[in-house]
Amino acid sequence: MSPTRIDGIGDLVDRFDAFLIDQFGVLRDATGPYPGAPETLTRLKEAGKRIVILSNSGKRSAENSVRLEKLGFVPGSWDWFLTSGEVAWRLLSAEGEGAERACLLVSRDGDTSALDGLNLRRTESGAEADVVLLAASEGDVHPIGHYEALLAPAARRDVPCLCTNPDKIMLTKDGTAYGAGRIAELYEDLGGTVRWIGKPFPDIYATARAFLDGIPPERICCIGDSIEHDIAGAAGAGLASLLVTTGILEHATDGERETLYAEHGAVPDFLTPKFLW
Repeated sequence: MSPTRIDGIGDLVDRFDAFLIDQFGVLRDATGPYPGAPETLTRLKEAGKRIVILSNSGKRSAENSVRLEKLGFVPGSWDWFLTSGEVAWRLLSAEGEGAERACLLVSRDGDTSALDGLNLRRTESGAEADVVLLAASEGDVHPIGHYEALLAPAARRDVPCLCTNPDKIMLTKDGTAYGAGRIAELYEDLGGTVRWIGKPFPDIYATARAFLDGIPPERICCIGDSIEHDIAGAAGAGLASLLVTTGILEHATDGERETLYAEHGAVPDFLTPKFLW
């Protein structure tokens, strides 16, 4: 099978009632919004569609939503900015009754917002941790051995671990570095158990579907730039998908994309060059 090539997002308006849209690589890159993306998102909302922005960010929803507005996207042009960090926070909150637990938090730049409002106290000791939360990576600062030493005592005790950013590679101002997903793989290699939260894993799609209650799956379309995360995630959730060829696949050939379709067992329903109407 090959995806149907379309001219733009407007071609899908009559087919779907709701859209789950990736942020980075679809709406924007590291420098800001893609040309025309804010206007296209606004037109889609004005067409009466439900819109959830779906992101593998370890930070919570509200923080990401505010940042998107500061980048120039129109407030109200999406219904919810749902992050993997938000999903994890809700899971941990539901488990929060009882005695306070010690959490070994792996984040970036000292950010502890992932624990705000939870019955968790931060610890720097894997030997003391009751739960491990992998929210981000400082792979551009530390060698992977730093995290091995930090996490090994927790993995040996099979302390439960949540990874809220499954991306194995991250972009930095100096190039690429290993992401939180690579640290989660290390935790598994050390013998620990990881609950992966974010695309392409089920929890984030279940949360989005609950928010879109009443809209049948055949009327929901996922839009993304990653076959591994966005397209495979949509397929696993039983939803249609559109691949845009900006972002990580901007320079990929048709043949290279087809190889990735086979590798991840998922082919997008539609293909378009950019997130434009």
